[in-house]
Amino acid sequence: MPLNTDKLLSFRGRLARLLLASTLLGACATGPGRFGAPPRRDLRLDTESAARVRHASMLGTSGTSAAPLAVGAALVVATPLVMSVLHHDAEKARELQERLTECARLAEHRVNSSHFGNRPPTREECGEEMDVDGCGEPITRAMLLGRQKHDIALACAREVLSQLWPAPFSIEQRYRFYRTSQILETISREQEQQFIKEGCTDRLKGTIKPDIVLHADYNNLLQAALVLDFKFPCPPSNRSRWTDYGPRGAFPGANQGQIYKEALGAEVFRLTPQGIY
Repeated sequence: MPLNTDKLLSFRGRLARLLLASTLLGACATGPGRFGAPPRRDLRLDTESAARVRHASMLGTSGTSAAPLAVGAALVVATPLVMSVLHHDAEKARELQERLTECARLAEHRVNSSHFGNRPPTREECGEEMDVDGCGEPITRAMLLGRQKHDIALACAREVLSQLWPAPFSIEQRYRFYRTSQILETISREQEQQFIKEGCTDRLKGTIKPDIVLHADYNNLLQAALVLDFKFPCPPSNRSRWTDYGPRGAFPGANQGQIYKEALGAEVFRLTPQGIY
C-alpha cells in the first residue's frame, strides 16, 4: 500500500539520522542512445503485459565504471525523455534521484545489520558458497545478500515511483531479446516461474530482467525512457559493475548494461548505496 505523507516523512527522517550515525561511527556501451524515433525492431507483449497496459490506460496510473552522479545533479541530465515526462521540472528529477538512492542505502543497512550487526560483510564472508542451483552452479553469500537487498530496495522504489513518476513503470519485468533479429518480447511472470520451478536457469538464457524500467507513455511498454539496476557490491569496497556475459553467454562480448540499452533503447544506470553510476 502507498505510504501516507506522515509515514513517508518519518521514514526519510529516520533514514537520514541512520546514515549520519553510520558516517560518524565510520561504518563502512553500445546501442541506440538518442531519443526520438525508436530503433527498428519487432516488439512483442505477452498476454499478461498487454492486459496490464489496457488496465493502466483505463485507470490513468501504472501498476565500465564512471564516477557517480552527484545527488545535487539531476540523474536525467543525459535522459531528455525523462525530463519531458517530468515536464522539465529539475526539482522533481533531483527528488526522484535522491529518493531512489535512499532506497538502496536503506536496503544495504537493513540487511547488513540483520546479518552482521554494525559492520559490513568481509570479502571472505561474501565469497562463501552457501548452496548450489539446479544447474550445479554455486550460490554465494554475496548472491543471497544481494537478493535480500533487492527485495527491500524494489519495494521502496515501487512506493517512490508511484508518487513521483507520472507515467508507467515496470519492476523486474523479464524480456527475451533476439539480438540478431532485433526482436524484443515480454515474458509473463507465470512463464518465468515455470522455468524456475524446473530447477535450471538455462531456460532463461537470452532473457534480460532489469530492476526498473521507466516508460514514457501507456502505449509502448517495450520502449523505455530510462533503465535502472540496483547493485550491491559485496564487500562494499568493491566497485559496482555490469555483469559480463562471457563467450558462452547469450550475448558474448557484451555486458548487461550494453544489452539493456540496445534492447530497450534507453540510457542505463547502476543504482548503488554510494550513488548512481
